[in-house]
Amino acid sequence: MIQLIIGGLALSTIHALIPNHWIPIVAISKSEKWSRREAIEFTFIIGAAHTISSIMIGIVIGLIGYKLSETLSFITNIAAPLILIILGIIFVILNKSHHHHKTINSKVITEGSKRSKFAIISTMGIAMFFSPCLEIEAYYFTAGALGWMGIVTLSIIYLFVTVFIMIILVDLSRKGIDKLNIKLHFFEHNEKAIAGVVLIVLGIFTYFVKL
Repeated sequence: MIQLIIGGLALSTIHALIPNHWIPIVAISKSEKWSRREAIEFTFIIGAAHTISSIMIGIVIGLIGYKLSETLSFITNIAAPLILIILGIIFVILNKSHHHHKTINSKVITEGSKRSKFAIISTMGIAMFFSPCLEIEAYYFTAGALGWMGIVTLSIIYLFVTVFIMIILVDLSRKGIDKLNIKLHFFEHNEKAIAGVVLIVLGIFTYFVKL
């Protein structure tokens, strides 16, 4: 369970740091001249919509791992770690390909006639909901091997950590810390490689260490 928590925290943090997750929120909130509270509420809704869709898929994958682990003991000890390592290698190889997350164009959302806050939030919320994170899904198989407790624990960590960090980044950027986006731009271009390395490490750790 400890390695599940550590892995969940690592993957959630890396995911939240990707600029195209929160930079559009900063741009929209500034162009619409929203207050700090409105920007935070906007970030919470968008972040929750994005993570919930990932969690929904993850629960299904976790249940598969849970059912298999009930009948096949090697799932917990061999298959789950091996899947993490293989997927990690695939993500590293595919790092130079297009990212699975599409950047939301804030200008398209706000250009033309002024749209209501509800229309803006709905448009971006739907877009983010249908862009689930693929990296975390692989980890749900390992969580499923630990039963419902593992699935629920990973879901809670992923939801709260991702949304919390997104809110912090949006708030800091609105305060004028422009260099923040430049420093974190590395994560946007190397998201798959970083997540892949984390999955490989977690797979090896899960195989050799039982906590």
